[in-house]
Amino acid sequence: MPDSKLIFRYRLEYAGLRAVAALARALPLETASNLSAFLWRAVAPRLRRHARAVSNLRAAFPEKSPQDCELIAREMWATLGRIFAESFRLPDIIREGRIIVDPTSLALLPPDRRFIAAAPHQGNWELAIGVLEQTGGAGAGIYQRIKNPLVEEYIRRIRAPLYPGGLWPKHEDAGRRALRHVRNGGVLATMADLRDHHGIMVPFFGLPAPTSPFPALVARMTGAPLFAVEIVRLPGVRFHISLTPVDVPATDDRQADIAAATASLHARFEDFIRRNPEQWMWAHRRWG
Repeated sequence: MPDSKLIFRYRLEYAGLRAVAALARALPLETASNLSAFLWRAVAPRLRRHARAVSNLRAAFPEKSPQDCELIAREMWATLGRIFAESFRLPDIIREGRIIVDPTSLALLPPDRRFIAAAPHQGNWELAIGVLEQTGGAGAGIYQRIKNPLVEEYIRRIRAPLYPGGLWPKHEDAGRRALRHVRNGGVLATMADLRDHHGIMVPFFGLPAPTSPFPALVARMTGAPLFAVEIVRLPGVRFHISLTPVDVPATDDRQADIAAATASLHARFEDFIRRNPEQWMWAHRRWG
């Protein structure tokens, strides 16, 4: 049972979030996105995580100058600020046709619309589900719970309607439910670029990175195709989404197949990030 101080903190955080959400919904979408970007870009570089972001950038791009890495990190904070404001307006973004899905990518999808879509934290990753709006697939997803239960329930209410196939918290039988969903003809949308202490090591920007093999595992076990999803932010709160097929070997060594597919998926992620480095989340502990 949480103590009274923790309960008070949870309620205070929740009240603050609801106030920000009310403002984000009251303002025109582009104004809310621009305002949040301005505030995050002004404040976040003064915080401890900024140094980590710059350090990660310098390790990933040794050819870039320290000044270039600093600039990319500052623009990254602006991107994250936009994502924060836009997270309260996801249905509006989808309904208003602000997501452009590459028609070539749509042509790659299987006739039964059963596949795994794995995306990095780029552009606005919350909108990866927008692909499913145009494919007809029954999309499901897995997410990381928020510690504050009030905030968790509120954010879940925003996200859940976008996932008609189900939205499941990580570590709560989500893996088995996702497998069953894909085997029954559904689509799994997942973020796959965070550090996973229990994962496998794959190269990412030339450095070993502990990585979840889950998207490749689902593809290998179900036979459904695996796609890397690139989400590129465009001016005016618009987004271009494209899909790149990822080869999933099917040999007698299933673990080796999964490892190879996971490495291939992250090679595609690296390609995406190199094209738009300011749109990826550099401040998290990806390596080590």
